[in-house]
Amino acid sequence: MRRHLRRETPSARARNQQPPLAPAAAMTRRSLTTPSLKAEMDKILEAVMMSSYPNNVKQGLVRRVIEAIKQPMDSEQCWSMLELSTKLYLMGDTKFKREIGKEVLEVYGHYHPEEFEEFFNVRFLLSLLQEGYGPAGKRSPYVLDYIHLGLQFVLESPSASDIFSLLRIEVLRKVCERPGPKQCAKISKLLSQHPQCVPTGKHQILFCQQLIRCIGQFQCISEGEDDIMEFLDHVNKVSGLLQKIWRAQTSSILPSLKEVFSIISSTEEQEAPSNALASVVQYVPLELMDGVIRNLTNDDSITDVQMMTAISRMIDWVSWPLGKNIDKWIIALLKGLAAVKKFSILIEVTLLKIEKVFSKLLYPIVREGALSVLLYMLLSFQHSHEAFHLLLPHIPKLVASLNKEDSNSATSCLEQLAELIHSMFFRFSGFPDLYEPVMEAIKALPIPNEDRIKHLLGQNAWTSQKNELACFYPRLASKSDTGKIGLINLGNTCYMNSIIQALFMASDFRHSVLNLTESNSQPLMTKLQWLFAFLEHSQRPAISPEGFLSASWPPWFSPGAQQDCSEYLKYLLDRSKAIDPLQIPPSCRLHEEEKTGKRIYQKLKESNLMPQAEERHYLNKTLIEKMFGGKMMTKIRCLKCLNVSSREEAFTDLSLAFPPSNRHVRRQSHAAVLPVEEIGPQIIEPPIKPQSQVTESPRRQRKHPVSGEPPIQLLPIETVGFQEAEGQETPFILRSDRDHVSSEAVKDPLLSFGEQTGGSEDSRSVPDLINYFLSPEVLTSENKYHCEKCASLQDAEKVAELTEGPHYLVLTLLRFSFDLRTMKRKKILDNVSIPLVLKLPVLVASEDSGEVRQNRNDRAASCNGFVSMVYDLCSVVVHSGVSSESGHYYCYARDCTSTDASSQPRDGAQKSTSDKQLDFEIQWYLFNDTRVSFSSFESVSNVTSFFPKDTAYVLFYRQRPCKQSWAVREAVSDAVRLHGELSPNKDLMEAISKDNILYLQEQEKEARNRAAYISTLPKSPLWWRDFDRDKDDEGSSGGCGPAAGGGGSGSFHGLVF
Repeated sequence: MRRHLRRETPSARARNQQPPLAPAAAMTRRSLTTPSLKAEMDKILEAVMMSSYPNNVKQGLVRRVIEAIKQPMDSEQCWSMLELSTKLYLMGDTKFKREIGKEVLEVYGHYHPEEFEEFFNVRFLLSLLQEGYGPAGKRSPYVLDYIHLGLQFVLESPSASDIFSLLRIEVLRKVCERPGPKQCAKISKLLSQHPQCVPTGKHQILFCQQLIRCIGQFQCISEGEDDIMEFLDHVNKVSGLLQKIWRAQTSSILPSLKEVFSIISSTEEQEAPSNALASVVQYVPLELMDGVIRNLTNDDSITDVQMMTAISRMIDWVSWPLGKNIDKWIIALLKGLAAVKKFSILIEVTLLKIEKVFSKLLYPIVREGALSVLLYMLLSFQHSHEAFHLLLPHIPKLVASLNKEDSNSATSCLEQLAELIHSMFFRFSGFPDLYEPVMEAIKALPIPNEDRIKHLLGQNAWTSQKNELACFYPRLASKSDTGKIGLINLGNTCYMNSIIQALFMASDFRHSVLNLTESNSQPLMTKLQWLFAFLEHSQRPAISPEGFLSASWPPWFSPGAQQDCSEYLKYLLDRSKAIDPLQIPPSCRLHEEEKTGKRIYQKLKESNLMPQAEERHYLNKTLIEKMFGGKMMTKIRCLKCLNVSSREEAFTDLSLAFPPSNRHVRRQSHAAVLPVEEIGPQIIEPPIKPQSQVTESPRRQRKHPVSGEPPIQLLPIETVGFQEAEGQETPFILRSDRDHVSSEAVKDPLLSFGEQTGGSEDSRSVPDLINYFLSPEVLTSENKYHCEKCASLQDAEKVAELTEGPHYLVLTLLRFSFDLRTMKRKKILDNVSIPLVLKLPVLVASEDSGEVRQNRNDRAASCNGFVSMVYDLCSVVVHSGVSSESGHYYCYARDCTSTDASSQPRDGAQKSTSDKQLDFEIQWYLFNDTRVSFSSFESVSNVTSFFPKDTAYVLFYRQRPCKQSWAVREAVSDAVRLHGELSPNKDLMEAISKDNILYLQEQEKEARNRAAYISTLPKSPLWWRDFDRDKDDEGSSGGCGPAAGGGGSGSFHGLVF
């Protein structure tokens, strides 16, 4: 028996010392069936294999040898042949030799089972597994294949149980040595076909854990496609073995998962674990998911850094091409973290990984899982636009690639992506400049309806309690390049933020507020002063308006709900009686607050307790009246007796309704009253480029802004007011006909310009709405007027006339109306063109009209006491959405510094256009809560063209200097002379300085913490390579590229590894 335990017998060694064998060709002439030659069969086979004959000749000779060894043979000859075939199989330097060795072994296993069982014994196998086969340094890599081959012939032998016991121990030892993917695949193949060799009990759990450790270290070094496919096959075999073990013994699943989490959450490893671990998780039964995730997210022993590392590495698994349900596990863990309010981890993970996930949409093989993860990540990240904005530069490239692919997978992905993008537009509106290229890219894709968008946004948000994310505002590393400061959204407070920024950009009002002396009688104005001062001087990228919000909060507003910004502005400024003063504390309204201050002043004046310097502050109108107050005369004329009754009232804004679509009013040819005019900006004529140099943008063609046209003077749009004729007042004169221009008039560049910018017949403009507001209203039927002179109800005409133009003209476009059919408020989405410069007719007293005309050096005419007041556009508050109860507000604004008092002569005359700054060159800014960016009047003009739900709602115009506005300029100048430079008081400046120091300290601390935090995170490949591949590689062969039939093996290697 002892000789059977050795791999080489003494007789074999003696044979090896004999002279060389005779040529194989000579041996073939003799019969292989003679007893003498049977005894030398091993020599014959060895001679054949060592000969230089072609493989096909060798194959023929081997056939004859094999036929011979199927005959009965003595034990010693069998032993010799088994030794030789073992040597050929394990040490053969060619595939042919190994195949011959395998074939001979199989013949002996079938035809000489007893000899084979004696040869294939436990000690021999132990020697193979522990010592290997072959000389030192050249051990055979095929030992496991050899054992697998021979095992099938000893399954029924008495030694089978001993062999199985040996293998159960040895395979565990092997995996503890961390073999590579090829050896692990061989072990898995062996154990999959012979489950008797799988370790049992505690050893089985340990085996699974160690095998998972091996998978975590798998690496595919080669970039060749064949090598990659071989690597994936090896991984599949290993993970398939785990699946079989788990099915047979479910108690090993949870310890295995614990090992997986231990690997991916480790922060000590120098290299990130292999993405091949994804192949393990795919086989975990989904019914265990809830319990596993719940245990993980509630385990206090797991630190945030470990959880962050684990989920980051799991997200990398979306690039694993053969994984199933990987996206479900990733989303489940993200949801689990949200359930336990681990928002800091979720935010970090999303911002760190979302671009990489997005880049995987290029690859059809992983697209479905990557899209699922992307959808959840974006739809859950609803507290900030940061994550979505990271993807904006990459969306047009991806859409172009998917369109080029033209497959069912690409089409489905495009449709879902478009739905996601529109949902993000809806959630984070107010970024038209950023969104325009994306809108252009997806313009041909379907647009989801609002109900679908709300359904998507309502499904996956991390939390329904908005205040839970209050501390996770968008991370702003530094102040905006614009130098402006944003306002933090405190929970649907964009309506207030937009109004505050518009008021802040009203420079005259801002200067006056900043130079107010502190007064206990005006707490709200003091809070506004503090807010303006911080917006002016703070170093923070954005500040919180919480103090001002709490002081100016209208009592009927619901906390956390979207509100109407116009209603909020009226609450602050309006002096009308539309709001019951008994229900609203006067101290919460700026105008009422100032009136209270004046009453206090009167008492102080009577008691001589007020210095003369402060007395000047209260002599004139309130600041709100100076800046926003205007007056309007309402006249009603009885159509029977022609008696006219009139009433003058003050206003702080004009609410402009939309005329009915069938309303067409035209100015009569004999009109002699002053028109409302929309005029082009006062500009220096730019040099005219040759026609050949003018090129169009490749993006969607825009309507040209007013500022881009040749120099114009005036464009009559509408005419309103009474007309005097033969001592009597005639019915009101309305609209000029812009759609019918005579051939002679076309020669006039003014009218020609009107044709280019007038738009379609159904288009609206701000002058159109003002005209409709000032046009007559016929009071008849149930709405007849009670004429005092006639002492009865009579038909009448009612008209409003502006008698005093405000310094800041605030126009509210009444876009929200009540639909009697649906019994809901709806929004009018009509696009309204906004003139950069507007002329408004104001009725002045006859003794003043001459002086006003003398102080105006332009083409403005006057008639019957009307004069034109010129207004420059300052701010536009835009509402994005389809109802007043939802949506978002943002604000366009600019500094109208070119018409400051300091820039105008004291006599009120206008500077010449050559001395005036170009209106279209004045910088516009876009204020969207915390984000402030540069913009342009072109963007203001085209926002509704690109985003139909984004419509201008509240407009701020600033009056150019004239006699009536010099009082305001004097007030600002007096404030400067009284208090010196425009700067807040000492206490306020000290508070700002302390806050700036605090902010710098916070930044320093955050930078240190973040650097330490980031250093622990796993390193991942550069995701942007997926977008920036060399175009020459796009057409290479292969089926795993970003498009069908495109993308080479190199790009696939980058995808997976």
